[in-house]
Amino acid sequence: MRAARLIKMVLLLQARRTMTAAELAGELEVSERTVARDVLALAEAGVPVYADRGRAGGYRLIGGYRTRLTGLGRSEAEALFLSGVPTALRDMGLADAASAARLKVSAALQPELRSAHDSAAQRFHLDAPGWWQPPETPDLLPAVADAVWDDLLLAVRYRRGDGTEVDRRLEPYGLVLKAGTWYLAARPPGGGHRVYRVDRFAAAEPAGTRFERDETFDLSAFWSERSAAFARSILHEEVLLRLTRDGARALRYVTDRAAADEALAAAADPDGQGRITVTLPVESADVAYTQFLALGPECEVLAPPGLRARMARAAERTADQYR
Repeated sequence: MRAARLIKMVLLLQARRTMTAAELAGELEVSERTVARDVLALAEAGVPVYADRGRAGGYRLIGGYRTRLTGLGRSEAEALFLSGVPTALRDMGLADAASAARLKVSAALQPELRSAHDSAAQRFHLDAPGWWQPPETPDLLPAVADAVWDDLLLAVRYRRGDGTEVDRRLEPYGLVLKAGTWYLAARPPGGGHRVYRVDRFAAAEPAGTRFERDETFDLSAFWSERSAAFARSILHEEVLLRLTRDGARALRYVTDRAAADEALAAAADPDGQGRITVTLPVESADVAYTQFLALGPECEVLAPPGLRARMARAAERTADQYR
């Protein structure tokens, strides 16, 4: 445990040059006193860690102590940082291991390559949770990706949902792969950011002119906000449900999570049987029917009457099947 912490301390100092005791303690999740002891242990082991005294002081490595990865170009470094899937890593409990691996590479890279991680993260995002299917690569994706990498204006012909085509000049900010479909986050010069399906581009060519990139743009946050807004926009109907405790816990896994969480938060106290009644927005009665079948007896549909009758018939057929 301590050996791994000492290695991480060295890598942090290689990557950031100078760090205060408080900064190191925060990164290593230890006390400042432990940081001081670890620095002493590194010095005794021959690692040249120097302490600058005073308010602006901190710890740093001296004498050019470092290791480097040679022959690694910017495009290779950026591709390396695209290899992780943050949400999946977090779900599997591997986020810390991935962070440590990125830190090791960052510490060894030449200074001009250390921005590769931020550069890649702001231009490409993989939204993996919830579902997956093999992606179909649009023919024009390579041209769009080149424009994203190089901050080049993109001249496109875009096919709308009604089939009409429009010509646009776009500032391409980033690509997102969601459920096997590629999307481009872009904006017309001077306009707001929007989302375009790459497979609806009938034509796409870099215009040869660079645009001034808004460095405050956060691709992951932008996509999360837009995808959440889209999910809510398709919830056109409401159902009234009575749920057991188990049904309430499972509700967010069979329907829109944000809608389920809001409905549960607004519910009144449980009745005498421990059940709660919630009003839940859904996409349609047909979709709700399929979703609520997964909850079985933990969910009772109270309204609308047509959906309640349909659920009752399904319950009767299930009972007959198992009788």
